[in-house]
Amino acid sequence: MVENLEEKIFALATGRRKEATARVKVSLPGRGKIIINGRRLEEYFPVITHQVQVKKPLAATELLEKVDIKANVKGGGISGQAGAVSLGIARALIELNPQLRIPLRKEDLLTRDPRAKERKKYGRRGARRRFQWTKR
Repeated sequence: MVENLEEKIFALATGRRKEATARVKVSLPGRGKIIINGRRLEEYFPVITHQVQVKKPLAATELLEKVDIKANVKGGGISGQAGAVSLGIARALIELNPQLRIPLRKEDLLTRDPRAKERKKYGRRGARRRFQWTKR
Protein backbone atom coordinates (compact mmCIF):
# COMPACT_ATOMS: atom_id res chain seq x y z
CA MET A 1 0.00 0.00 0.00
CA VAL A 2 1.91 3.04 -1.27
CA GLU A 3 0.48 6.49 -0.54
CA ASN A 4 1.46 9.91 -1.88
CA LEU A 5 0.74 12.69 0.60
CA GLU A 6 2.18 16.15 -0.27
CA GLU A 7 5.29 14.81 -2.06
CA LYS A 8 6.05 12.44 0.83
CA ILE A 9 5.82 8.79 -0.17
CA PHE A 10 5.43 6.06 2.41
CA ALA A 11 4.75 2.33 2.60
CA LEU A 12 3.26 0.19 5.36
CA ALA A 13 4.21 -3.44 6.01
CA THR A 14 4.02 -6.12 8.70
CA GLY A 15 6.84 -8.32 9.94
CA ARG A 16 6.63 -11.31 12.29
CA ARG A 17 9.15 -13.45 14.17
CA LYS A 18 8.41 -15.95 16.97
CA GLU A 19 5.59 -14.28 18.94
CA ALA A 20 6.47 -10.71 17.91
CA THR A 21 4.56 -8.62 15.36
CA ALA A 22 5.84 -5.32 13.94
CA ARG A 23 3.86 -2.79 11.93
CA VAL A 24 6.37 -0.67 10.01
CA LYS A 25 6.00 2.62 8.13
CA VAL A 26 8.87 3.64 5.83
CA SER A 27 8.81 7.28 4.65
CA LEU A 28 10.74 8.63 1.68
CA PRO A 29 12.52 11.09 1.66
CA GLY A 30 13.93 11.03 5.17
CA ARG A 31 16.98 11.63 7.34
CA GLY A 32 17.62 8.12 8.64
CA LYS A 33 15.52 8.38 11.82
CA ILE A 34 14.33 5.05 13.23
CA ILE A 35 11.59 5.24 15.89
CA ILE A 36 10.33 2.06 17.56
CA ASN A 37 7.35 2.27 19.93
CA GLY A 38 7.97 6.01 20.30
CA ARG A 39 11.64 5.59 21.28
CA ARG A 40 14.88 5.88 19.30
CA LEU A 41 16.44 2.67 17.98
CA GLU A 42 19.39 2.88 20.41
CA GLU A 43 17.01 3.27 23.39
CA TYR A 44 14.64 0.46 22.42
CA PHE A 45 17.34 -2.02 21.32
CA PRO A 46 20.42 -1.30 23.51
CA VAL A 47 22.21 -4.45 22.23
CA ILE A 48 24.34 -3.70 19.16
CA THR A 49 23.48 -6.98 17.37
CA HIS A 50 19.77 -6.11 17.46
CA GLN A 51 20.49 -2.62 16.10
CA VAL A 52 22.54 -4.13 13.25
CA GLN A 53 19.74 -6.60 12.49
CA VAL A 54 17.16 -3.78 12.25
CA LYS A 55 19.42 -1.69 9.98
CA LYS A 56 20.43 -4.63 7.74
CA PRO A 57 17.68 -4.12 5.07
CA LEU A 58 18.63 -0.43 4.83
CA ALA A 59 22.34 -1.24 4.54
CA ALA A 60 21.67 -3.85 1.84
CA THR A 61 19.74 -1.31 -0.25
CA GLU A 62 22.01 1.66 0.64
CA LEU A 63 19.07 3.69 2.02
CA LEU A 64 20.39 4.10 5.58
CA GLU A 65 20.31 7.93 5.57
CA LYS A 66 17.54 8.37 2.98
CA VAL A 67 14.40 7.02 4.71
CA ASP A 68 12.60 7.51 8.03
CA ILE A 69 11.13 4.52 9.84
CA LYS A 70 8.39 4.28 12.44
CA ALA A 71 7.56 0.88 13.89
CA ASN A 72 5.06 -0.47 16.42
CA VAL A 73 6.10 -3.80 17.93
CA LYS A 74 4.06 -6.07 20.19
CA GLY A 75 4.61 -9.46 21.75
CA GLY A 76 7.58 -11.77 22.05
CA GLY A 77 11.02 -10.95 23.39
CA ILE A 78 13.64 -8.46 22.32
CA SER A 79 15.29 -10.79 19.78
CA GLY A 80 12.00 -11.71 18.13
CA GLN A 81 11.00 -8.05 17.99
CA ALA A 82 14.25 -7.09 16.25
CA GLY A 83 13.65 -9.81 13.63
CA ALA A 84 10.06 -8.68 13.14
CA VAL A 85 11.07 -5.05 12.58
CA SER A 86 13.78 -6.14 10.12
CA LEU A 87 11.29 -8.17 8.05
CA GLY A 88 8.75 -5.33 8.16
CA ILE A 89 11.32 -2.82 6.88
CA ALA A 90 12.36 -5.16 4.04
CA ARG A 91 8.74 -5.71 2.96
CA ALA A 92 7.96 -1.97 3.08
CA LEU A 93 11.04 -1.16 0.97
CA ILE A 94 9.81 -3.57 -1.71
CA GLU A 95 6.46 -1.78 -1.77
CA LEU A 96 8.27 1.52 -2.34
CA ASN A 97 10.57 0.10 -5.03
CA PRO A 98 10.07 -3.47 -6.38
CA GLN A 99 13.62 -3.43 -7.84
CA LEU A 100 15.00 -3.66 -4.28
CA ARG A 101 13.79 -7.28 -4.10
CA ILE A 102 17.04 -8.63 -5.62
CA PRO A 103 19.51 -7.17 -3.06
CA LEU A 104 17.14 -7.97 -0.17
CA ARG A 105 16.70 -11.56 -1.39
CA LYS A 106 20.49 -11.99 -1.65
CA GLU A 107 20.85 -11.03 2.03
CA ASP A 108 17.95 -13.42 2.90
CA LEU A 109 15.90 -10.59 4.42
CA LEU A 110 12.54 -11.48 2.84
CA THR A 111 12.14 -14.94 4.37
CA ARG A 112 10.02 -15.16 7.49
CA ASP A 113 11.82 -17.30 10.08
CA PRO A 114 9.33 -20.15 10.71
CA ARG A 115 10.95 -21.34 13.95
CA ALA A 116 8.68 -21.04 16.97
CA LYS A 117 8.52 -22.45 20.47
CA GLU A 118 7.50 -26.11 20.55
CA ARG A 119 4.44 -26.85 22.67
CA LYS A 120 4.63 -28.71 25.97
CA LYS A 121 3.44 -32.31 25.79
CA TYR A 122 1.51 -34.08 28.54
CA GLY A 123 3.50 -36.48 30.70
CA ARG A 124 6.64 -34.37 30.21
CA ARG A 125 8.24 -31.46 32.05
CA GLY A 126 8.56 -29.40 28.87
CA ALA A 127 8.31 -29.97 25.14
CA ARG A 128 10.84 -32.83 25.22
CA ARG A 129 12.28 -32.92 28.75
CA ARG A 130 11.23 -35.97 30.75
CA PHE A 131 10.82 -36.32 34.47
CA GLN A 132 13.82 -37.68 36.37
CA TRP A 133 13.82 -41.46 36.71
CA THR A 134 14.64 -42.93 40.10
CA LYS A 135 15.44 -46.60 40.62
CA ARG A 136 14.39 -46.72 44.31
